[in-house]
Amino acid sequence: MPSEEKNELLRLIPRVDELADFAASASGAPREIACEVARSVTNRIRESIVSGRTFSRQELSLDSLGKLTVRELENLFKPSFKRVINATGVVLHTNLGRAPLSEEALNAIKETSQGYSNLEYRLSTGERGSRQEHLEGIICRLTGSESAFVVNNNAAAVLQVLTALARGREVIVSRGELIEIGDSFRLPDIMLSSGAKLCEVGTTNRTKLSDYREAIGPDTALILKTHMSNYRILGYSEEVSIFELSKLAHEHFIPLVEDLGSGSLIDLTPFGLEGEHTPMASIKAGADIVTFSGDKLLGGPQAGLVVGKAEYINAIRKHPLARALRIDKITVAALEATLREYLNPEKVLIRIPALKMLLDDEKNIEKKAKKLKRILDKEKPEKIQYEVVREFSTAGGGSLPLASLPTWCLKVKHSLHSAYETSRLLRESNPPVIARMKDDSILIDLRCIHEEEISMIADALLGIQ
Repeated sequence: MPSEEKNELLRLIPRVDELADFAASASGAPREIACEVARSVTNRIRESIVSGRTFSRQELSLDSLGKLTVRELENLFKPSFKRVINATGVVLHTNLGRAPLSEEALNAIKETSQGYSNLEYRLSTGERGSRQEHLEGIICRLTGSESAFVVNNNAAAVLQVLTALARGREVIVSRGELIEIGDSFRLPDIMLSSGAKLCEVGTTNRTKLSDYREAIGPDTALILKTHMSNYRILGYSEEVSIFELSKLAHEHFIPLVEDLGSGSLIDLTPFGLEGEHTPMASIKAGADIVTFSGDKLLGGPQAGLVVGKAEYINAIRKHPLARALRIDKITVAALEATLREYLNPEKVLIRIPALKMLLDDEKNIEKKAKKLKRILDKEKPEKIQYEVVREFSTAGGGSLPLASLPTWCLKVKHSLHSAYETSRLLRESNPPVIARMKDDSILIDLRCIHEEEISMIADALLGIQ
């Protein structure tokens, strides 16, 4: 583009104050912020012209660029963190927030957070208390532990235990249990951060009791067993049970710690979901400390629960790291309410959303899939092909890795868009619909879909042009 033409286009760009006045008036946004956005818009347009892009006079008019500024202003005030519809079928989807909270948990958050609360205040004496007091009693009751302590997630719980009990000393771990969790966060890295020394025993697929016994020495602080929540070693493999490890650890007067990861408070085996055992079972088998998550199979907010013998929990509680990893009032409220649901075993399976979705009857899911199809049938969309198909869901969140949950999906293909493009357009709907792709089709899994969301999904599909 000739320099004269570029200069002519640059002269057509409205002044920043004109755009700011236009946008502030149209959007109601503060003029100072409107100025910042207007300046950003004009700078971007100016750079495009300089790089050789051409614009029409209409595109550079006050009306056109003013409307662009208004749109960017409105986007600035829209929340980035928002509700989405989980049509992936992954119940504890880490990227989508893991476990949805129960009604009781949501009510507790509102009740204790919209004003003041007795977070660290003892109403009985008028003295300062501890936020842990709201949780410790009920956790001990549910798990059978002597004491309990809660931090902000399970990785933090493991870090806290290792730092408080093993800093500068050795921790014995099976090579088959040197796990990596989400976002490349590895157990050896946590060990290094805690100041403990990793002592690997056994092999990737086989670790025997004698391997642990031979590794114990004067520098051994504890034995750590990690639950393989997000993978399994099958075939020619061997691991040592908690019961056997506890006897060995106690013979040498060292604590046995088990990291359960997901940590279900209910034995899910009778429901056909194998591979997870409870904190209660670990403590009964002899574990001195057990750590597990609050926002996975427990179905509550993000938290890391540490349960076990009082002498070790007290040492963990007094360590300076406890303050850095402490939970806030919202977590206290939501976790206490979630835990109280477990006091009623007959109702907890339907009152905790994550458990309800994991254990939902296949026929109920099929009904929702057929309802979605009927809504689309009434509209007779020409651009999409769809059918109800049987598929499998997963638990997610590093839980129940071998579990395949029978489910029902709406399989969708758009005549004008690939599956990838259709997925993107669904994500741009309001609210965003997050589905999964298979064989160049979109699968709308109804396992995690609430009744009121079915029509929203239909609207999103019909809105794709």
